[in-house]
Amino acid sequence: MIEINQLTKKFDNFTAVDNLSFTVREGEVLGFLGPNGAGKSTTMKVITGFLAATSGSVKVDGHDIATDPLAVKALIGYLPEGAPCYPDMTVLQFLDFIAEIRGFSGQEKQRRIDKVIGDVELGAVCHKTIDTLSKGFKRRVGLAQAILHDPKVLILDEPTDGLDPNQKHQVRQLIRNLAKDKIVIISTHILEEVSAVCTRAIIIAGGRILADGTPKELEARSRYFGAVSVQLTADFDLHKAVASVTEVSGIELSDASGRRHVLLPQQGAQIFSKVLDMAQNERWPVAEFHLVEGLLEDYFRSVTQGTVTGSAQKHETGVTQ
Repeated sequence: MIEINQLTKKFDNFTAVDNLSFTVREGEVLGFLGPNGAGKSTTMKVITGFLAATSGSVKVDGHDIATDPLAVKALIGYLPEGAPCYPDMTVLQFLDFIAEIRGFSGQEKQRRIDKVIGDVELGAVCHKTIDTLSKGFKRRVGLAQAILHDPKVLILDEPTDGLDPNQKHQVRQLIRNLAKDKIVIISTHILEEVSAVCTRAIIIAGGRILADGTPKELEARSRYFGAVSVQLTADFDLHKAVASVTEVSGIELSDASGRRHVLLPQQGAQIFSKVLDMAQNERWPVAEFHLVEGLLEDYFRSVTQGTVTGSAQKHETGVTQ
């Protein structure tokens, strides 16, 4: 288990991480979300021991990073932003170097290197120097070194950055498999990654936690949760048509044509079936009719807008930790 208690990190007069407290348990895949400058990478660097906290504590499996850093680092696999590697080494030389640092030798070392090369699909480039690799392959080399020692905790900063769709799918599947007996923390700005991989998400901005819950729970807080998108083929008074549906709280235009609308539900209401039945029975001129997507993105925007100027506090009362 990772226990973070009142963690604060300051750089001169700037507070990057402001009194964070949360725990992460084995088997959880935690998505760590926030706008640029929110404090995500700084928090990860403090957890892994790359930066010292100004105050507060970080414990991994009962070991405090401040007083027992070697024990903590032995438990962690870390993929930092940018996946820094030694560019003049080949992939094999680099992984061999990492394996020796982690204390492996002989057949066990070779077994682990072979396994991560297979897991991350590096076989085609294992004899190439790292500086000749594409951004996506460099990212995969970084992931390979992070999982080589089979850590109990995996901390990944933008793990699929630079990967093509097939590679992203593979890495996400690998993360799901690894998470069965590990703690995984993923910092990402790709919200679809959170929905695809994570069992829990924390949104931070201004160094503070604004929201904490499963992706589905956060989606349900969006004003678009349960909303219906309607594309019309002709002019039609949609406001009049749904005036009797009390569960509809409002209608928004969603494109310049004036014929695509979003019907917003009252909080907690389900309007899809009722409105669909009405559209069919009354023969609305409908080309498309579907539930609105992108709910997590909407909620993310709603809680993070304005936090750069210090408005994070106004959301504190809605935080669950």
